Amino acid sequence: MHPIVVLLLDGLGDRAHRSLGGRTANEAARTPNLDALAARGSTGVLYAIGPGRAPSSEVAHWSMLGYLPEEFPNRAVFEALGAEQEVSPEDVFAFAALRPAERRNGELWLTGRPRDGEEEEKARGLVERCADIEVDGLRFTLSHLRRGEAVLRVGGGADDRVSDSDAFFRDRHPVLRPQAAHPDAERTARAAEEWTRIVIERLSGERFNVITLKWWGKPKAVPSFLERHGVTGAFIADSRFLHGLARAVGLEPLQAPETGDPTADLQVRVELIRERLAAGDTFVFSHLKATDAAGHTKDPAVKQRTIELLDSELGDLTTDRAIVCVTGDHATPAYPAVIHSGDPVPLVVAGPGVRADPVEAFGELECSRGILGQVRGPDLMPILLNAADRPLFLGSRPTPFAGADGYPAVFDPLVL
Repeated sequence: MHPIVVLLLDGLGDRAHRSLGGRTANEAARTPNLDALAARGSTGVLYAIGPGRAPSSEVAHWSMLGYLPEEFPNRAVFEALGAEQEVSPEDVFAFAALRPAERRNGELWLTGRPRDGEEEEKARGLVERCADIEVDGLRFTLSHLRRGEAVLRVGGGADDRVSDSDAFFRDRHPVLRPQAAHPDAERTARAAEEWTRIVIERLSGERFNVITLKWWGKPKAVPSFLERHGVTGAFIADSRFLHGLARAVGLEPLQAPETGDPTADLQVRVELIRERLAAGDTFVFSHLKATDAAGHTKDPAVKQRTIELLDSELGDLTTDRAIVCVTGDHATPAYPAVIHSGDPVPLVVAGPGVRADPVEAFGELECSRGILGQVRGPDLMPILLNAADRPLFLGSRPTPFAGADGYPAVFDPLVL
């Protein structure tokens, strides 16, 4: 059996650009190391949720790690866990963001967000001004994180099935009214609306004059990564919410900063991967946001160059004793009209015993011709576990954990 390494390049997928000759940034980039990896491995394209679906990173990661939609606690819970806050299934969580907004025909339209420096200190004070409010028996408590962002904890019997007041497109939609997604959530939705109005009153006259809410959720009991897949180890990332996601499934979060130098950041991650494999980890997941950030510049040339820079650090990505997967969680096209898109993401799996298919170049179109075909998020762990000689033999049930994809790492023997 072999350990598994996933090198995830956030937002890796792209769309064809006229400026790149009708190619994506992956297809236009010069990537000799990724091409060599594709030539000696199996390839395909990945849809984390499904074709045409444009997932957030947390939704995509949850699916790719082999967890079910009904098990998803939502990102606010990950943010709280990543901030090392105590979370209780008795509480409901939402992600709160202090924002400036202007009135247009009686509506509030968001116009920006606090910046680092003096604005951050100002933002902290304004969040603390609204830190503890009670509405209809529900207690709304804010814990500031940074730049006006905070975790909102709602106690007193709240329901998490409430819609966001932040529409995410800051220049296209007003602040929204929270709405119940289930009849049992009506009380919480109305209290959240009243809480928002109280906050607006308390922040009246300030430049930052509204706090939006999104990613409502509550903690849920789920099998650990070891229980579900029979492997365990480390999750390398810089993001707070990804550290929280790792904690939620029992992987060890490792801090690896994103400095703005993608090659140096990738070097750190590759070295951490080597260290964790040498220490005996059976699963190492490494996240890098540089490709996502490049897509958000909306300049295809920036994304192409970023992919080329990252490729230059992948020559030493060992596949002699580990199953190595390189892919992304979603597409972040350099198109101004979208944040993420539901376009396919290139996927390559290489390592001992992995079939080399005819594909010899990395990119969406080339990888789509590979033996793995079109892969959905829930298929990824079974594919990797199978390649690592760790698949659960279906029809047997040596583990009590629902949704298990890998053979149990530890058996519970009958003692005589």
